[in-house]
Amino acid sequence: MTRVWKWNRPVTVREVLEDLQRERSIAYTTVMTVLDNLHHKGWVRREAEGRAYRYEAVSTRAAYAAALMNDAWSQSDNAAAALVAFFGMMSDEQRQALRDAVRIVEGTTEGAIGGSGTAEVAGEAPDTARAPETRDENPGSARDGHGR
Repeated sequence: MTRVWKWNRPVTVREVLEDLQRERSIAYTTVMTVLDNLHHKGWVRREAEGRAYRYEAVSTRAAYAAALMNDAWSQSDNAAAALVAFFGMMSDEQRQALRDAVRIVEGTTEGAIGGSGTAEVAGEAPDTARAPETRDENPGSARDGHGR
């Protein structure tokens, strides 16, 4: 998924393979299998192009992270305590980003994101921050142990 998100466009198995091979040796069939699995889990859509497919992320990386956080938070038996513990782990910069996000969600964007008043966070409009639909999987299951 990291490679698909990085390019933010439909990619082929060959493109992902060549990029990964800059870092380590990996087989074409391995990349093809991972992308096929991600397709079946609903994390990427694919469109035939000749004898190959082009794969595209169904959701943004931000939505994926949000789905993971929501899943973790929903498993807590004390949501307030979980949030306090989570906020306690945050850096000052992360807490400021959280304040900005709350202002955006509440519709009070003045002063958020450096005072720009924009409803965008890192280039993503709020309506794009949706988790992809999954098929009998939770959001964390799309990871294959290698950040993909």
